[in-house]
Amino acid sequence: MPNTASASKRLRQNEKRRLHRRALRSRMRTQIRRVREAVAEGDNEKAQTEFRMASKRLDQAATKNLIHRNAAARSKSRLSKLVKSMAG
Repeated sequence: MPNTASASKRLRQNEKRRLHRRALRSRMRTQIRRVREAVAEGDNEKAQTEFRMASKRLDQAATKNLIHRNAAARSKSRLSKLVKSMAG
């Protein structure tokens, strides 16, 4: 338990931020999963649209320091490769 008012406030802020980041991370991972599912189904058009959304979510996560920007770039690259492999 926090002993001071400032420590209490810090605890409240940390909890609020943790829940917000958790939601953002979950949204990002869900989008990545949707791309992989679309590729597995063989739906090229759906995979393209889901990939565009996943790229956006990854960039947002990197901007907010949720994940490292190189990790976002790596994920985008791998997903792009996956989507392009089914098109060709």
